[in-house]
Amino acid sequence: MNSFKKIALAVAAAMTLGTVAAAPANANTMSVVATTWKASLSPADYDAPATVGTSLTTAIVRPVPADNTIDNTDVVRLVATVTAGTSVTATATNATIVSALHSTAAPVGASSGSSSLTVATGTGTTATFFVYTKTTAIGTVVITNGPVTVTYYVQGTAGLINNLSVSAPASGAAGTKQDILVTATDVFGNKISGASIAATVFAATATVDTATVTTGATLTDFGVAKFTATLPTTGTRSLIMFAPTVTSPVSTTAADVVGLTARTLAPFAEIAVRDLVSELAAEKAAKDAALAAKAVSDAAVLKAAADAVAAKAAADAALAAEKAASAKALADAKVASDAALLAKDAQIAKLTADNAAAIKSLKDAFNKLARQWNAKNPKARVTLVK
Repeated sequence: MNSFKKIALAVAAAMTLGTVAAAPANANTMSVVATTWKASLSPADYDAPATVGTSLTTAIVRPVPADNTIDNTDVVRLVATVTAGTSVTATATNATIVSALHSTAAPVGASSGSSSLTVATGTGTTATFFVYTKTTAIGTVVITNGPVTVTYYVQGTAGLINNLSVSAPASGAAGTKQDILVTATDVFGNKISGASIAATVFAATATVDTATVTTGATLTDFGVAKFTATLPTTGTRSLIMFAPTVTSPVSTTAADVVGLTARTLAPFAEIAVRDLVSELAAEKAAKDAALAAKAVSDAAVLKAAADAVAAKAAADAALAAEKAASAKALADAKVASDAALLAKDAQIAKLTADNAAAIKSLKDAFNKLARQWNAKNPKARVTLVK
């Protein structure tokens, strides 16, 4: 029996060791090739740029899809070769992933795709992703197959000028210089440097130091042209329009693209011209009027306060007189009441005395008669009254 158990344990251990040893044969392995379209090839095809895109400094550069179609020229093609039957996931930042390119039957535009896409290889060993970007900021694409990851960097190049925007002060003092900033962007809002912008002043309502300015290329002024306008000494407003020059080294979008932002290539700045002298005079007049009104109001307040004090004094005097009269009336009433009470007491005392005297007289008379009776009638004596 013990021998049978030992044989069973040995078989189980052998099976376990065989399973562990086989695991590396099924581990995920992956290689990724990034390529871009080369129209110069014959026939035109994707050409693999060696080591390009594997770091921030070697980001693969592609034009933004300004025509609203995602085709060969806009994308980086990433082909991952993996173990058959596994899934591959691509996750993008500042970029978008699609599984197929634009065709008439199946349009793919600048709003297509997502930031993440998973492809199950099934019985195959490759997964293909097409990546495009609408921004000039550097983006990343991370390809993941199990524990293995590969990262590529991509970056867009701005398209043609599609929009000009103006930032100008709402108003300025007559005769002063005012800065106006004009920003050039493509259809996706990417700033464009090196664009020549011209200013046109309407009806001589201002003068500009430089009629044509090129958008900057540094961190502080990238895509922005600064104009300085001198406002007129008279008038109510300055009106200045801006537009790309015909000879601009950076061309403008030929027409509006369906599905994308319409062009804005002729914005204008309207600056209200302020006459500070007149404004100061008006403010002074308004201030003087306000001070005069305040003086009248203050006088009215003082009079009302004085009237209130006088009214209170009169009320206090009337109340004091009323209290004095009331006190006198009470005192007089008390004196009269006391006198009446004394008179009544005196009257009562007299009546009491008179009554006592009368009673005594009656007693004396009765006792006198009683004595006389008793003297004559000793046997029928009468008791004297005390």
